[in-house]
Amino acid sequence: MEIERGDEGRRNYSSSCAAAGQFGLMSVYSSLFESVDLTASQILLTQQDFNSPERLLNLKSCVDNLLRLGIVPIINENDAVSGNLGYTSDDVFSDNDSLAALCGKAFDCEAVLLLTDVKGVYDRPPTAEGARIVPFYFDYVEKGGIKRNKSSDVLFGSKSVGGRGGMEAKISAAMAAVTDSNVKACIIACGNELDTISSVLGSKYDGDEKGTIFINMKSGKMWECAMREYEEREKGKGKEESKIMAKKAKEQARKLIRGPYTERQEILRLISKMLVDPANVDVIMKANGEDINEAISKKTDQHLIKRLKLTPEKLATLSAGILQISSSSDPLGVIKSSLEVASGLVLTQQTVPIGVLMIIFESRPDSLPQIAALSIASGNGLILKGGKEARRSNEVLGEIIGNCIEQATEGRVGRSLVSLVSSRDEISSLLKLDDCIDLVIPRGGNKLVQHIKANTKIPVLGHADGVCHVYVASSAEGEKAAKIVTDAKTNYPAACNAMETLLLHRDTLDNGVATKVLRSLRLAGVQCLAAEKAAREGLCDASSASRKVEYGDMRCQVEVVNSTDDAISWIHAYGSGHTECIVTENKDEAEEFLRNTDAACVFHNASTRFADGFRFGMGAEVGISTGRIHARGPCGVESLLTTKWIMRSDEYDIVGEMGEAGKAYTHKRL
Repeated sequence: MEIERGDEGRRNYSSSCAAAGQFGLMSVYSSLFESVDLTASQILLTQQDFNSPERLLNLKSCVDNLLRLGIVPIINENDAVSGNLGYTSDDVFSDNDSLAALCGKAFDCEAVLLLTDVKGVYDRPPTAEGARIVPFYFDYVEKGGIKRNKSSDVLFGSKSVGGRGGMEAKISAAMAAVTDSNVKACIIACGNELDTISSVLGSKYDGDEKGTIFINMKSGKMWECAMREYEEREKGKGKEESKIMAKKAKEQARKLIRGPYTERQEILRLISKMLVDPANVDVIMKANGEDINEAISKKTDQHLIKRLKLTPEKLATLSAGILQISSSSDPLGVIKSSLEVASGLVLTQQTVPIGVLMIIFESRPDSLPQIAALSIASGNGLILKGGKEARRSNEVLGEIIGNCIEQATEGRVGRSLVSLVSSRDEISSLLKLDDCIDLVIPRGGNKLVQHIKANTKIPVLGHADGVCHVYVASSAEGEKAAKIVTDAKTNYPAACNAMETLLLHRDTLDNGVATKVLRSLRLAGVQCLAAEKAAREGLCDASSASRKVEYGDMRCQVEVVNSTDDAISWIHAYGSGHTECIVTENKDEAEEFLRNTDAACVFHNASTRFADGFRFGMGAEVGISTGRIHARGPCGVESLLTTKWIMRSDEYDIVGEMGEAGKAYTHKRL
């Protein structure tokens, strides 16, 4: 047979093939439906059948009658008439998927099912690594603007060998089916699974869910139910992503500790160097300036803005602290105890990393490099969540640290060793990962710490408040006392180790010491607020509203006490167990105060501002703990370690051969 050439020839050939093929296809359908005692019929359509109101009305009537009679209509495009020459955007339908959507709308169907050769819509080509099925697909208008849910972020691969449209065409058809129609839902599912139709369209189904569902946003309760379930799934998805982050941090931490300590030292030295590199300083200061400007525009509290601010001097201090950490000896593998259990059987206890730390800090971007340095030195994985006020600053600092990790290890350890979390939703998911994260350290106000403690099973290390006291005893020397008290309050009022309450022994009111101390505070710009006894003595112009308060600014409370015991009792009643100080010339009185005051840090004649990891020689700190378990006070590298027991035998020992029956226990300290 000779084939006619040109467009006319292709049209004639294609139409002829379609006519012959439709006959064969219908024969198959007829045989299949007859095997289950059902009659099938064929309806072949062209675009004119939908463009003509009269023909569309006839089509609807025909389909209604067939269904009423129990006859299954098989609807297809009449390729023998249309010529199958291709389609444009002006066409009513362009493939069987868009035809199915069009029929669903025209016939007022409740649901449309589009079958494909994969399980549904994936977020990327199904064969790509990490591809995940999208159970819900939304793309709808909200509050006057287009809102595209995460589920609509789909990367399309190549089309399948058969068919015209591919997955992109199926998604367009599904969206068309549930838009401006009575179709409540459209499902894209796998046609290769024999139970797909019954599971999707049946009244009951207890198996695994099928395909991707598109919901008509005007479908009422179905839309509301879908949105609720979608939100629940998103929470679960967030937990899954958070778990991957935590696992990566642990994986990279294990790689880190398999290397020599010199490698960890090199990372720290590089971070120290990069923090003061002029090009990096410019980038950091630019990002920090943008954070500060935004905070000012949002009328953020001044003490928070002060915490937020970075300076080249602060960066230099951070650099010096991290360099100090790098010069310390290896904290891992340190023998804490060694015991000969029996001859040739030795038990040792040595230091190891805790595992994966999650540290949440508010406002202060300078915390990030400190915490990262301590975590790296101790061989821990780290997940960090900084305050939203410092978002840009934290991102820049996190990028610098990630680069240093990869550069110093030549890529052996990945930047996921230290991960930065950006949203509160991620924190909620991470707090549930008690099987992946080993310790949470919140650095912030009381509300933050209490929220963390109430919402996680992971151990929490932190302090609730920084309500610090300075007690000026009767023997205190006026100038020295004024110097210490003023420094404790004004050196950095926003810090958790700043003095919040000044306790004055009653004798200091008569010997002039109280006058000197209060004058020094006022000259420094501090507003003194009187508690009950101080108010009766007329020491301040205004009264304090609460006995236990962390001001975080240039205010402090003042109270009068009758003895050192009274001062200690006040501290125990209204303090937070952070840092307390006595100013006295009487060493016996000082020792009594140091011994009996219950706090993480207790000082004699030293400003409370010394309660800091850097000043304690730790290089930096991850926070200050006011708890009693594991660590207390400024927490440096040692606070990020735990121990493990290692037993070594020279003689293949077993318990059954120990004791009276054989080998003797020696339990000798080595």
